[in-house]
Amino acid sequence: MNTVTVKIMSVYLIVFVVLSYLVLIKCLYYRHRRSLMKSLSHVMGVLSDRDTHAADLRALVVTAHPDDECMFFAPSIIQLLDLNVSVYLLCLSEGNYYNQGALRRQELLDSCAVLGIPDSRVTVINHKKLPDDPKAEWSVSLVSSLIVNHIRDHSFNMVLTFDGRGVSGHANHIAIYKAVSHLASTGQVPNDCCLLSLTTIGLLRKYISFLELPISWLLPSCLRCVVDSQGYKKARAAMFCHRSQLLWFRHLYITFSRYMYINTFQIIPQGPKNLKIY
Repeated sequence: MNTVTVKIMSVYLIVFVVLSYLVLIKCLYYRHRRSLMKSLSHVMGVLSDRDTHAADLRALVVTAHPDDECMFFAPSIIQLLDLNVSVYLLCLSEGNYYNQGALRRQELLDSCAVLGIPDSRVTVINHKKLPDDPKAEWSVSLVSSLIVNHIRDHSFNMVLTFDGRGVSGHANHIAIYKAVSHLASTGQVPNDCCLLSLTTIGLLRKYISFLELPISWLLPSCLRCVVDSQGYKKARAAMFCHRSQLLWFRHLYITFSRYMYINTFQIIPQGPKNLKIY
């Protein structure tokens, strides 16, 4: 077998492998569309034996800054809304790090409108003890109080937020997870409310876009949300609403980040209800 033949066969093999991988991604996506409601029912079934219908669900996405909602949670927001789940957003700061709080609040509302969340379902907190600052230590008790009061006021039965690594490692993201975990461990969350944390993944997986799907499919998660090209365009359009934040590296993020296509969540375990701490 001469060198030219070997090279041609190698090219054919590479093309075959690439095409097979893309076909696998396509198959996984269509399988995901059929199984998403079953996954939601299973997640909610952990807390309740009754059947769960999408129209009965009221989901709260808790973020730290304007643009978190589309940078990290766009696939889950889009997918839940497609299932007729009522989706709300609680953002715990205006994003006033560069004294642009009013502008960024409006950008957030514009982004949410693109994703499908009306202004009436968006709450933005502007508290002097919760500055947009990666060096600031947010009070766990204050954040916990704001979140649990919002949950009770609106009767949410699903909360989605960051995990202990905060996806990007931002201290404000991690503070939210600590607050929600505190609520869970001390039994302050209503019985029918499920708490979910967005899984942080490694750098390589994070920046291979939709090609990461087979990996997320193989690894265990309690809820997986995946969007197609149309969903990605909506997530990208939402990102472009945050004009004040569109530095050059954000354009790279929009193009390559897996979080623009895929979200995976784990359940935050809850402790005994009405636990008293002495």
